[in-house]
Amino acid sequence: MIVYQPSHDDRPDPGEVVWTWVPYEEDHQQGEDRPVLLIARDGSWLLGLQVTSQDHDRDRDQEARAGRYWIDIGRGAWDSQGRPSEARVNRIIRIDPDTVRRIGAILEEEIFRDVAREVLRHY
Repeated sequence: MIVYQPSHDDRPDPGEVVWTWVPYEEDHQQGEDRPVLLIARDGSWLLGLQVTSQDHDRDRDQEARAGRYWIDIGRGAWDSQGRPSEARVNRIIRIDPDTVRRIGAILEEEIFRDVAREVLRHY
C-alpha cells in the first residue's frame, strides 16, 4: 500500500527522496547510484520510484510507446543543482533500507498524493 510516512530521523521512509543504488531495467546486475522516491514498505524492504532531472514532457508520446510514464515532482534538495525532477510511475524498485546512502529531502504531501494516483493508474 502506498503511504506517506516521512520522519525527521536517520532512517529512510516513504515520502522521502533518497540516494541508493538502482539496477538498470535491462540488466539487473548493473546499475547506478541515483535518487529514488520512496512510496511504500514491503516487509523489511522499501519500495521506490526512479527520479530523474531529464525532462520527459518533450518526448511523452515516445516514452509512453516504450512503456515508460513520468510525473513532475518539482525541485528539491535531492538535486544539488536545483533542477526540476520527474519520477517514473510504472517501475517500482525494491530497496534494502541498509543500502540507502543518504536521505535527500521530504517530498510535499500533495505532490506525493499526485504521484500515488499516477502509480495506481499506470502500474
